[in-house]
Amino acid sequence: MSHYSLSGYIEVAPKGLKEALRRQPNGAFLVQGMGPLTVHGHARLGRLLFAHGAGAGQQSPFMRQFVTSLAARGVQVLCIDFPYMQQMQETGKRRPPPPIAQTLAQFTEWYALLVSLLDGPLWVGGKSMGGRVATLFASKQSTSNQLANEQPCKGAVPGVVVAGYPFHPTKAPDKLRLDHWPKIACPMLILQGERDPFGTREEVVGYTLPPNAQLAWLKDGDHDFKPRRFSGLTQTVLIDEATQVAASFVRAHGTGLTEESNALF
Repeated sequence: MSHYSLSGYIEVAPKGLKEALRRQPNGAFLVQGMGPLTVHGHARLGRLLFAHGAGAGQQSPFMRQFVTSLAARGVQVLCIDFPYMQQMQETGKRRPPPPIAQTLAQFTEWYALLVSLLDGPLWVGGKSMGGRVATLFASKQSTSNQLANEQPCKGAVPGVVVAGYPFHPTKAPDKLRLDHWPKIACPMLILQGERDPFGTREEVVGYTLPPNAQLAWLKDGDHDFKPRRFSGLTQTVLIDEATQVAASFVRAHGTGLTEESNALF
């Protein structure tokens, strides 16, 4: 049996996911041909497809605490593992992620499947690399809609939430990953530790960012929102602070979901 099957994930075909979600709205599923999907909480404020970072999947301590805290605040969170991460989980051996274009294509497949099952809009986001993928996805969709002169539709991305955006590689601060940001039409929230080596507060304040991008700084936090001991803060406090900001952001830019729209069909 696979790692995910042993962990209690229910195997289901993509065409059967709708019914599986009807029976178990908050569950763990192994979608054939795609991979693991977990659903957390109820969509009182909105829904968020949230992707993991480069080195750890959805079961990492950070992802679990962030997702649990955000779901408790009324944002339903749907988490996935990309194929390379699935292989890491199965073999126990670390491996680098594939080129970002490949990961973006996989994220796009997940979004297309899930948004077809949802009653209401689906936000996108992620931790670090997952957040970068989400912003790339939002930029591609915005461009496609503009070129087609289309009005926003059911599948239009309403917003982006990123935990720890990798503004640049840690040893290459001049190689910024911001070229696609001006193409993003929806609201963006970046939750960033002040000491994040992928973009510190001192660095980021010098960047020119689009007006729809809002930054929320986590005091003395690193890339995983861990503060130094002398700060008097803890990672748990900063993660909870981040999810409170995120929930408020989704509520402010949401569409007024009601309890009746909690069902994923």
